[in-house]
Amino acid sequence: MTLMTDRTVLPPSVPEERQELDELAALVTDTAESAALVGPDGTLLRLPPAVHEILVQVILAMHAGRAITIAPRAQRLTTQEAADVLGVSRPTLVKLLDEGKIPYEQPGRHRRVRLDDVLAYQEARRAERRRRLDDLVRESEDLGLYENGTDGSEEPSSPSR
Repeated sequence: MTLMTDRTVLPPSVPEERQELDELAALVTDTAESAALVGPDGTLLRLPPAVHEILVQVILAMHAGRAITIAPRAQRLTTQEAADVLGVSRPTLVKLLDEGKIPYEQPGRHRRVRLDDVLAYQEARRAERRRRLDDLVRESEDLGLYENGTDGSEEPSSPSR
């Protein structure tokens, strides 16, 4: 068996396959128990919790009409692929690389970025945004902006027209 690199799979569009996916999605959302696979010879193989969780996420995403791509975390991406993962332009990603915010390798003329590093940067940015939002909420609470309108009245003021 060869290790799959990355391949995008689209949700089914054939009614029979869509029905099967609907049934599968209902099954995985109705139970919290782990699942098992039945091998070609009838052997029952219990799925480890991590594998079960991944399969549930794949099923629910496809049921919601989303395409799925599975990629090993050690995978190296082109700058365009890394930019796509982050939802930024390629020039923006290159700027992040040049500023040292995301490590990269340059074995030849082209830079390569590890998927792990891109995902770590993405999570760090999310954590920073959450921290800043928490700070804003705390500051707003300290100033009493949640209790009073900005004009000092008890009710929030409505915009004037």
